[in-house]
Amino acid sequence: MSAITCSNVEKSYGATTVIRDLNLAIEEHEFVVFLGPSGCGKSTLLRMLAGLEDISGGEVSIGGKVVNDLDPGDRGIAMVFQNYALYPHMTIFDNIAFGLKRQKVAKAEIQKRVEAVSKTLGLDPYLGRKPAELSGGQQQRVAIARAMIKTPKVFLFDEPLSNLDAKLRNHMRIEIARLHQSLKTTTVYVTHDQLEAMTLADRIVLLRDGRIEQIGSPAEIYERPGNLFVAGFIGTPNMNFIDVAVGRKESRWTLTSAGAVFSIDGSRFNLQHVDRAVLGIRPPDLKTAGTDAGQSVLEGTADLIEFHGNDALVIFGSGGKEISALVPTRECPAVNTHVRYAVDEQSLHLFDAKSGVSLLRQ
Repeated sequence: MSAITCSNVEKSYGATTVIRDLNLAIEEHEFVVFLGPSGCGKSTLLRMLAGLEDISGGEVSIGGKVVNDLDPGDRGIAMVFQNYALYPHMTIFDNIAFGLKRQKVAKAEIQKRVEAVSKTLGLDPYLGRKPAELSGGQQQRVAIARAMIKTPKVFLFDEPLSNLDAKLRNHMRIEIARLHQSLKTTTVYVTHDQLEAMTLADRIVLLRDGRIEQIGSPAEIYERPGNLFVAGFIGTPNMNFIDVAVGRKESRWTLTSAGAVFSIDGSRFNLQHVDRAVLGIRPPDLKTAGTDAGQSVLEGTADLIEFHGNDALVIFGSGGKEISALVPTRECPAVNTHVRYAVDEQSLHLFDAKSGVSLLRQ
């Protein structure tokens, strides 16, 4: 059993509270990513699961057993850190085997398990080398192998790829995903990189100021953000936000901004008793406008073009707001030309202007 439950968990340093009444259930064999900006409490929460930080309040259980007072070595977990933490004077074999040697496991068993885990991670050719002779990605694989060899109930990863360059991060992200699929352990992974979260997670736990803002699959959080913070944090390029006045005209709703009027049927949203809202539009959802008079259109002058390969990010001003549209490169306009982009109502997001909560119907 390797399910994890946090019940009313809190963490304080003196008068400063960094984790606030947090409740979370992680299923057995699930891959959960703690995501959020710096200082949101994600690494602190991970360290509390590992037993490296004391719990100020509430309970943490692993496999149905409360572990608040258990030492890290008694929790059935293995943790991979950001800085690898390898012993520079030891060979790769000895680094991987270190934990087993301390547990006085038989030499034959150690040999067998090191060979198995090194084969899984492609480390066979490097077992006689020292860490300084390996690349950053190879060192990170050694750190993972050292954790794997203990056959833990739970894997904990604390920003393991942040020290690697972009190409290595992509490669190691794929390796970690494959590793999880083959081992089927419960995995908790901390990152501030939303690409890692979106590609690895079964579920994302998005944190801010020690609280959970939203929990859901990557698709749920991207397509149905629960509030303005989630909508602004998830998605690259960032979502466009436009302040609008909400009105009613015959059988349709109107969303009026300084730069445009959007006419929608509004059936997807709870708009009764709402007079001010924030309209959210993701840059890929803005399409080059045609001649249909019924389209809701944002238009302005292209100020800046960012070439992204197959796509280009067009930045233009509309009603005093800077708007971004991600379009196919073949449709990319020239700088200082007039642009017109339309958006389908099904792609719109609306948030209450006062509370920031999504107005999308459940």
